[in-house]
Amino acid sequence: MNEKKGIILTGDRPTGPLHLGHYVGSLRQRVALQHQYKQFIIVADIQALTDNADHPEKIHNNMIEVVLDYLAVGIDPKVTTIFIQSLVPELAELTIYYMNLVSVARLERNPTVKEEIAQRGFQKSLPTGFLCYPISQAADITAFGADTVPVGDDQLPMLEQAREIARTFNRMYNCNVLVEPQALLSDVSRLMGTDGKAKMSKSAGNAIALKDSEEVIRQKVKKMYTDPGHLRVEDSGKVEGNPVFAYLDAFDPDKENLQKMKEHYQRGGLGDGTIKQRLLEVLLAELGPIRERRKQFAKDPTYVMQILKEGTEAARVVAAQTLLEVRRTMKIDYFG
Repeated sequence: MNEKKGIILTGDRPTGPLHLGHYVGSLRQRVALQHQYKQFIIVADIQALTDNADHPEKIHNNMIEVVLDYLAVGIDPKVTTIFIQSLVPELAELTIYYMNLVSVARLERNPTVKEEIAQRGFQKSLPTGFLCYPISQAADITAFGADTVPVGDDQLPMLEQAREIARTFNRMYNCNVLVEPQALLSDVSRLMGTDGKAKMSKSAGNAIALKDSEEVIRQKVKKMYTDPGHLRVEDSGKVEGNPVFAYLDAFDPDKENLQKMKEHYQRGGLGDGTIKQRLLEVLLAELGPIRERRKQFAKDPTYVMQILKEGTEAARVVAAQTLLEVRRTMKIDYFG
């Protein structure tokens, strides 16, 4: 058996079924890396509650949805530990200790946090839990000794904050207990929405879900934003910022033909309908097998919950050991 390269921690907030943005940004990478690294995937329900506390049923209902997507794309629970964040209480305790290592001003300067606060319109109604989101993530990462964290470039500030926390703890207590994680950037860090907006999002309604039916995918592709200046087939069109070509870049295996299509579109004579038809063919070929596997796993929700139960139990063992080391280092393991 090959020795693993290191430890990966990654995960998702269970706020809805996963979409193409998740797939190209992280899911495909997780499948590829799970046999090379010891991999932990966290279903981050606590972090999902930071902006969904008034609708906790949303989190509960989407727990299985997210895991079904994991299984459907090929994540193997025999080699990847999938667990529920809130059922590993050691993470919450670590978060509390780490809060003493970070100033409020530093949290408020985090670019990712600032962007997401603006997107949600929190302003003065900002929940404390949301502001402390990066500290919670640091606890998740360090609890499992993760040295590698797959992220998109928009999440780099969050990872840097986790690195700072680990560094501060080790310096403050003159130890080497916490691992400073390194980023593993995806080839496709962010997939724009079908409406041309910067980010694909479930809440914005501009996403294609992995579980979408063929007819739903067909309708979403048909309505996709392209180049607003490309009014007639004979007009020259823009490839940059055009979601159809962004998706083809991410999914079309025939790169030579794709390059020819781009050149044809740019000089004029290629209609939006033609490029959308190509995208539809590519997406149906990619998502069809995933959707069918998902349907099979969905027939046995008990099996899915068993995966979560066993994964959470395994995760607690690892996190408890890290917490013990942290408490010893801080000299608060009062009874030895």
